[in-house]
Amino acid sequence: MRKSSVFSLFGSKQELQLATLEAAIKQFTDEVWAPVADERPGIARLLALCDSWLAYHEREVMPGGCFLTTATIEFDARPGPLRDAVAACMKRWLDVLEREVALAIDAGELPAAEPADVAFQLNALASAASYGFQLSRDRAVFTRARRSMRRAVDAGNGVE
Repeated sequence: MRKSSVFSLFGSKQELQLATLEAAIKQFTDEVWAPVADERPGIARLLALCDSWLAYHEREVMPGGCFLTTATIEFDARPGPLRDAVAACMKRWLDVLEREVALAIDAGELPAAEPADVAFQLNALASAASYGFQLSRDRAVFTRARRSMRRAVDAGNGVE
């Protein structure tokens, strides 16, 4: 099939890219958030979310690594609707992480910290795990990322 034939199903290359992004977001949500959504809010759900997120990368659900990490890097400096959609997606995800961190802090299960900072760290670590594995094919990167995520969440209080 020719590219122009595929684009014609969506109206334009941009519409195809936006539809692809939406499909990747749905898959990410189904694979990462859905399995832990019923966990008790707090540290248990936050750590389960981190583990689910890394497992998503580890299982290579998306060949070539995390679609959202790749899209973020690809479109961060390209103004337009696709960049805006990627930015909105990443904001929603960081908001989810921030909310989960705040719930754990409010429950007294984590030391006081800036939830946005912890969310930023978790996102950076998961992204590093994704591209680190793609570059090295060394699965130890996921063990390292899990340890690092627990340190970021725990701020040194022994959560394992």
